Amino acid sequence: MTPAEIQEYKRIALSRLATQKSLMNYTCYFFRELYSRKFVINKHHERICDLLNRILAGEVTKAIINIAPRYGKTELAVKNFISHGLALNPASKYIHLSYSDDLALDNSEGVKSIVEHEAYQELYPEVMIKKDSRSKKKWYTTKGGGVYATSAAGQVTGFGAGQVDSEEQDDPDFERTMDDFLVDAGIHTKFGGALIIDDPIKPEDADSETRRERINQRYDSTIKNRVNSRKTPIIIIMQRLHENDLCGYLLQNEPGQWEVLSLPCIQTDDKGNEIALWPFKHSLQELKALQDQNSMVFERQYMQNPQPAGGYLYGRPWKTYQGIDYIPATKFRMRKTYTDTADLGTDFLCSIAYIETETAMYVTDVIYTQAGMETTEPMVAKQIHEQGTELARVESNNGGRGFARNVEQQTRLRGNKDTRIEWFHQSANKYSRIFTAGASVQNLIVFPEDWKARWPKFAKHVCSYMAAGGNANDDAEDALTGMTEYFGKDSNKAQNLTAYFR
Repeated sequence: MTPAEIQEYKRIALSRLATQKSLMNYTCYFFRELYSRKFVINKHHERICDLLNRILAGEVTKAIINIAPRYGKTELAVKNFISHGLALNPASKYIHLSYSDDLALDNSEGVKSIVEHEAYQELYPEVMIKKDSRSKKKWYTTKGGGVYATSAAGQVTGFGAGQVDSEEQDDPDFERTMDDFLVDAGIHTKFGGALIIDDPIKPEDADSETRRERINQRYDSTIKNRVNSRKTPIIIIMQRLHENDLCGYLLQNEPGQWEVLSLPCIQTDDKGNEIALWPFKHSLQELKALQDQNSMVFERQYMQNPQPAGGYLYGRPWKTYQGIDYIPATKFRMRKTYTDTADLGTDFLCSIAYIETETAMYVTDVIYTQAGMETTEPMVAKQIHEQGTELARVESNNGGRGFARNVEQQTRLRGNKDTRIEWFHQSANKYSRIFTAGASVQNLIVFPEDWKARWPKFAKHVCSYMAAGGNANDDAEDALTGMTEYFGKDSNKAQNLTAYFR
């Protein structure tokens, strides 16, 4: 080899090593080669790349990246991530989903453009697209890897993301290869691919419960099953659009399983001052102007803080306590339950046990279920008995009186002769009562500090109850309102002011 050829060989080898080692190095190198300009790096790009590098290393298998539109998320986490993964392992497989076929196919074409570019082929000649694989929707490499791109609502057939697990990978006696040594050096040549979802729903569809639920349910029924291994990462990149968008749905239903990188456009520095996330894109002044134009859209898309159009009824943080032993000393205590029976088949029975003092009501137990009366009657009787209830109220609308009588009978059969059980008819408008009492409910009711984990469905409905209608359920809120309406009215009924505090 001539000195010039040796120099060229070294340049290619070092460039290959540098681009394999880091997604940021890779992005900067090929962005300059493809577009003849520099990729403007900001701190948020580095944070995204750090997370994606950890995914490549197998440290993270479920990741959510929430960031505003036009902040480089698709360039980094879709086009460059996939083409980088193919450079590491030409046999890796990717499924890419977005809210429309056109967007998904454009991104797929963007990946192909990188792979077929002469600069990429110079470093990675082994990554070749099959000659008979020219479709944007589904294409393969000559090594068996490839990309399947479609809308999040579309069909994915005959293709799985990632690679099937091999028993040899977990065999300690399996002979190590050069790839194993490269992995040890931080070059993840065994990365098998990923399922990447970029903006699964359009902003204008986010307030449609039907369209949101279609995507959320499709994730459960189809999307998450299109991986070839439990080790195959699932990456969701999107701006937050609604409290129950796909990210909200997954964080609620799969708590603790997702690593979330949330990047609001207005940050706070070490001195507590507001700063722009990426001044190159938006200055702080420009962001404030966007906020003034439409605060709800700004909170969702730019601050990753989705709020319903009218806000939540219970907008403040709930008061909590550590346990019964930490309830402040008071002159009056009374153990009570308030039960709102299910009126219709889709309603929830909500029965709340609590300790009432002269200053607050401390919740000790919650039953929140759509089970039938044959199940809920003994459940409530057991709650009344085990909670040491002195006074139990049961709303008697639509069969509630018969429910209360049956609960009382089962309570007595348990040997409880002390609890006073009252049933009553509620004639006032439910919605008016709930909205009028909103502030009082949050002022007077205190939950255990782990209440959201103990009663997740109850907590979800309470915390997401909207101030401007459109709520599917109101049984939990009705019960909380009823507790507040009777607050302070039963001191003369207490059998013993301290005996039931235990």
